Amino acid sequence: MLDVACGSGRHLAWFAERGHPVTGIDRDIERAGQGVPAATLVRADIENEAWPLCDGGRVRQFGAVVVTNYLWRPLLPTLIESVAPGGVLLYETFAAGNETVGRPARPDFLLQPGELLRTCTALDVVAYENGYLPDPPRFVQRIAAIRAPNEGAQAPESGRCSLWVE
Repeated sequence: MLDVACGSGRHLAWFAERGHPVTGIDRDIERAGQGVPAATLVRADIENEAWPLCDGGRVRQFGAVVVTNYLWRPLLPTLIESVAPGGVLLYETFAAGNETVGRPARPDFLLQPGELLRTCTALDVVAYENGYLPDPPRFVQRIAAIRAPNEGAQAPESGRCSLWVE
């Protein structure tokens, strides 16, 4: 399981407690390291550096990729590639409309209607939501999507991969 922008590691902990191997990636991995010592943690600036989770120059794949409250559009194709055949993508982040109730409010950090659904066309969508949640007040898009068990991902673009692990 890969948790992107893992923060304190709450998703890592949940999956690890159920016996899954977990990998987290973030600019700051200290809190996750304290909370989930069994996790493989990768310190990386995924917005300004090459994607570090690669094997032999190809994007490394995981049985589950989890992303919450994080959006960096240039990374979306890499996240889709990171889903292994038979694996699942669970993604939830802020959507247009959130600027009316709080932060984030900049369009750069808000998904547009249907954007997450369009991003996942290479996967089989199991569930999708786009709307308002009251507690705390926020607008979100959520998706659960799987890669067909017999389907591989596309080869990565040249230069997308480099390695460093902490």
